[in-house]
Amino acid sequence: MADKALDLRPITARRRPISRFRVALIAWWCVWLLLLLFFFSGVRLNLGAFTIKTIALDWGFIAIWWPFISRGVIVTFQLSIISIVLAVVLALLAALARLSRVASLNSLAGLYTSLMRGTPLFLQFIFIYSALPQLGLVLNAFPSAVLALSLNYGAYMSEIFRAGIQAVGRGQTEAAAALGMTPWQTMRRVVLPQALRIITPDIGNQFIAMQKDTSLASAITLLELMGLARQAGAPRQRFFEALVVAAIWYWLMTIVLTYFQGQLEHRMSRSDR
Repeated sequence: MADKALDLRPITARRRPISRFRVALIAWWCVWLLLLLFFFSGVRLNLGAFTIKTIALDWGFIAIWWPFISRGVIVTFQLSIISIVLAVVLALLAALARLSRVASLNSLAGLYTSLMRGTPLFLQFIFIYSALPQLGLVLNAFPSAVLALSLNYGAYMSEIFRAGIQAVGRGQTEAAAALGMTPWQTMRRVVLPQALRIITPDIGNQFIAMQKDTSLASAITLLELMGLARQAGAPRQRFFEALVVAAIWYWLMTIVLTYFQGQLEHRMSRSDR
C-alpha cells in the first residue's frame, strides 16, 4: 500500500500545474474579451493629461440586422465546402503532374500553379465572372466563386501535396515495387495514404483560410456573409456595424473549424503511437 501511495504522488503533482494553467488561461481569455468589448463600447474616459477613446457602434442596428446578415453563413459554408473538395482534387492532379516525367503534363501543371499563385485572388474572381462570358461561358455568381476559389487554392495546395508525397520514404516505394506493385498501385495504396496523414493539418489550415476568402465573392454580387453585410449596411450608412456582424461570424466559424481540426490531429497522433 505504501508503494502505491508513493507512486500516486508524482502523478498528482504533475496534474496540478496543468489545471492551474487552464484556469489562468480561461481567466485571461475573459479579460481580453472584456477589453475587446470595451474597445467597441463608445466610452470616453478623461484621465487628466490624456483621454481614452473607444469606438461607438449602433448596437440597435446590429440587433435588428443580425438575423438578416447571418443568413449568409449558410452560403459561405456551402461555398467553402464545395470549393475545398474541388481544390483537393485539382491539387492532387497538379502535384502528380509536377512529379511526372511527362514534359507536357509537368509544364502545364507548372504554368497553372505559377499563374494562380502569381495573380491576386480578387482579380481571378473578376476575370472568371466578367471575362469568360466573352468566350460564351456565362456563369452565375456562385459557380464563378467556386471556380475561382478551387483554382486558386488548388494551385497552393498542389505544393502541399507534392511535398507530402516526397516526404514518404523512398524505401516504401522500393518495397512496393519488390512486391510486384505497379507504380499506380504503389501511389494509391502506399504513398498517398501516408502523404495524406502528413498534409492533413495543412489542408485544414487552407480550408480555414478559404472560409475567410469567400468574402471576396461579394465583389461579383454573391450574397454570402459579406455580401449581405454590404447590402444591409451601405444604404443605411451603417456599413461598419454590418462589417462587425460579419467579422464576428467569420471569427466564430474559424474557432469551430480550428477546434475540429485540433480534434482530428489529436486522433491521428494517437493512432500513430
